[in-house]
Amino acid sequence: MIDIKAIQSQREKWLEWKDIKPLREELEKLQKIECDINLSDIVKISANIDKEFQTKIYNLAKMMKPWRKGPFELFDTFIDSEWRSFIKYNLLEKHFDLKDKIVADVGCNNGYYMFRFLNHSPKKIVGFDPSPLNKSQFDLINHFIKSDIVYELFGIEHIEYYEHKFDTIFCLGVLYHRSDPISSLKSLKRSLNPNGELFLDTFIIDGDEQISLCPKDRYSKIPNIYFIPTVTTLKNWLSRAGFKDIEILNIQKTTLDEQRKTEWIDGESLDSFLDKEDQDLTVEGYPAPKRAYIKAYLG
Repeated sequence: MIDIKAIQSQREKWLEWKDIKPLREELEKLQKIECDINLSDIVKISANIDKEFQTKIYNLAKMMKPWRKGPFELFDTFIDSEWRSFIKYNLLEKHFDLKDKIVADVGCNNGYYMFRFLNHSPKKIVGFDPSPLNKSQFDLINHFIKSDIVYELFGIEHIEYYEHKFDTIFCLGVLYHRSDPISSLKSLKRSLNPNGELFLDTFIIDGDEQISLCPKDRYSKIPNIYFIPTVTTLKNWLSRAGFKDIEILNIQKTTLDEQRKTEWIDGESLDSFLDKEDQDLTVEGYPAPKRAYIKAYLG
C-alpha cells in the first residue's frame, strides 16, 4: 500500500531544487492584485499595472520556459505556447458536463485545461503532474486567477491512492508514456466513482488489426513512447481494464497548426519530428502522430 501523504511530503521538497527554487522565490514576491479574468481560448489576465510590474511578470514567465500548453496572456505578455491547447479543448468540450463534479486532470502540465474547466462549475478540480516546473507555471497563473484548483506532484500511478475518488478523469497525452498501458488504465478505473467517466487521448496507428506499434528507440524523437495501438487494440485495453460504453469522439492527425516551435520553448517541435520529404512519417520512418479521443464509462 502506498503512503500517499509521505510521497506528497517528499515531492513538495522538489520545489527546492536548485533550478526551481529561484522561480519559487520570485513567485513568493508577487503582490496580490485584482484582475479581470477571461477563460477562453487564450486564458487572459488583465489589470492596470505599471511597467515595472509588467517587466517582472515577463521576466519570470521567461525563466519558466518551456511553456508547452496554453496560450496565456498575462497583462501585456502573450505566452505563445508550443501547443495551441484550445484545439484539443474545443474538440472535447462539447462532450462533457462537469457541473458539480469532482474532476481530475492526469498529466495536467501547467493547468491550461483545468483553468478552462472552471467555466463549467465543477465541485472540485485536482491536477496530477510530477513536474515542479509545470507546477510553478500553474502557480504563476493561479496567483492572479485565485482558483481553488488543487495541484499534486503525483503521476498516474498515484491517483488510485488519492484521498478521494473522481466523477470525471481526463488523461490526455499520457498513456503512450506508460510501459504498461492496461495497468495504467486499471489505476484510472479504480480512481473513479461509480458511473464515473474517463476522457482519454493517445497516439494511434491506422488499421483494424488487434496490434500495437512498439518503437525500437524513439518515436517522433521522443524516447519514452512505448505502445501506439490501433483503435481496435485501444478499445480492447479499455475493456480489459474494466471500462464500458467506449465511444470514439474523434481521430485526428497532429498538425503544425496545433503544435509548433515558438519563442516560449527551447529546442525542437513537430516540424523537426517529421520526415522532411514525407510529413506522413516521423523522422524514424513511423506513421506521423495521430490521436484518438475517447470517452469511456464504468457503468
